[in-house]
Amino acid sequence: MSPAGRDRDVLSSRPDHDVLSPPHHDRATLSPPHPDAPPWGADSWSADPYAVALRNGHGPLFLRRTDGWLLPLDVERWCAGADAADLSALHRCEGPVLDVGCGPGRLVAELAARGHRALGIDVSDAAVDRTLRLGGSALRRSVFETLPGEGRWGTVLLVDGNIGIGGDPSRLLRRTADLLAPGGLLVVETAPQDIDERVHVRLDDGHAPTGPAPADPFPWARLGTPALLGHARPHGLHPVDQWDADGRPFVALRRSRAVRTTSHPPDTRNSAAVISSQFPRNTSGDSPLAGS
Repeated sequence: MSPAGRDRDVLSSRPDHDVLSPPHHDRATLSPPHPDAPPWGADSWSADPYAVALRNGHGPLFLRRTDGWLLPLDVERWCAGADAADLSALHRCEGPVLDVGCGPGRLVAELAARGHRALGIDVSDAAVDRTLRLGGSALRRSVFETLPGEGRWGTVLLVDGNIGIGGDPSRLLRRTADLLAPGGLLVVETAPQDIDERVHVRLDDGHAPTGPAPADPFPWARLGTPALLGHARPHGLHPVDQWDADGRPFVALRRSRAVRTTSHPPDTRNSAAVISSQFPRNTSGDSPLAGS
């Protein structure tokens, strides 16, 4: 089956809330790389110790910088249900939602449970498996690969530090702008510090390695809100809201409604079907997440 056919199958309409659940065989099938795809370490997130932590539902798990500094990863929170801070972001979403780096799927599952239209993407089989078990929908894809509905998503989420994907925030923001519909919303969780950091890291469970040699370091980034705003502006992403919830800073940015032209046009063969007829209409009209 072609990638286009798989995406239609993944997003086909069904009468229940699991309308986006993909067939299991799609998890192992990746689309051709997006022309801007950087070598950002997808293999590291597909292997232990990340997969082990997600399957167990807890850490310890860290990003280890090449100088030995450790950034703890909050696996327990990721594997729990959506909390109040998460809901503060979800309540601002509009239209169909793409969760980039969805991890174990708590946000996608929360949206699905409320009858909203959402799709998670992650490079980890373990993350996709867990999202599906929670009742959400997910594809094993990188954000830099061809995705369904390019240029028509109402909201894109970059939470839990995922603004760091690829180690090049400007490139990632350009990519998310291309995924959004004109006037669409990008919701980003930023670092609480005022930083603009590029690093090379590897995943570390805090234990002395006993198996194969660890994967090569991969590029990552950490941004505070001022740095995010500076990187977003050239890509037609303009801030419309900023808030703090339980010590987690968030920013909502709206893509310009002007038609953007890029040297790498999205695959539009399935976009209209994916975002309109392929999704069931949401009946919760009093919610800001209601289908349009």
